[in-house]
Amino acid sequence: MSETRDGIGRIIDVMKALRTPETGCPWDLQQDFTSIARYTIEEAYEVVDAIERGDMEDLKDELGDLLLQVVFHARMAEEEEIFAFNDVANAIADKMIRRHPHVFAESSADNPEAVRQNWEEIKAAEKAAKAEKTGQKQDNPSLMDDIPLALPGLTRGVKIQNRAARLKFDWPDVEPVFDKLHEEIEEVREAIKSGDADAIEDEIGDLLFVAANIARHMKIDPEKAIRRTNEKFITRFRYLEAQVSETGKTDLSLEELDRFWNAAKAAERKSD
Repeated sequence: MSETRDGIGRIIDVMKALRTPETGCPWDLQQDFTSIARYTIEEAYEVVDAIERGDMEDLKDELGDLLLQVVFHARMAEEEEIFAFNDVANAIADKMIRRHPHVFAESSADNPEAVRQNWEEIKAAEKAAKAEKTGQKQDNPSLMDDIPLALPGLTRGVKIQNRAARLKFDWPDVEPVFDKLHEEIEEVREAIKSGDADAIEDEIGDLLFVAANIARHMKIDPEKAIRRTNEKFITRFRYLEAQVSETGKTDLSLEELDRFWNAAKAAERKSD
């Protein structure tokens, strides 16, 4: 294997070697599109984690891991004579040129909102052309079509709400959404009183959907927000654990634990 090839060429050669029957890696040879799909998702999250931690060295490594997933999928497709890595790269290059006519053609877009609008219109036209070409044209196409089921729930909720907003089915600002939030909280309480597990799950889902809508109106990524809260809780809980350990007790009351929790919050404010 040549060490003088560019980075992309080298990793393509590495993956080809790993997937070569008889001389390749038994684990890599055993994989298919379905079996490595979860790793692709995990690597994308690890990229986000490196970004949020501000660790650029780790980001370089995680982007490499994510690139490996693309190369892996492309190699398996090439083995089946469906497409190859260059087809993937050229397809996205063509798409970016097509969806940025204000850069590569005569169109204009002088602000991010205009760019977004152009992008959505071009994407819709591409989707219609693809459906026509493949004979999959729907009699009743919906704005809700093609929203991936595999997206995290809150992210998918925001995408659904954004699609609905294109038809102007949306509150004009965030204030009415708070009224809806209070309504959903009461419905959760009623469901809990009923003891119906299915109803409780349904109403909690409604509550989370409205919370995601508040985030959307505030232009906050709800997934990023909940990850931030998760880490904040972990930091405070570790402080609480340390305080509990110092007492030497194992049966502290909730009130005692709550005092340590409030001390953890106070320590955070002081450090800020």
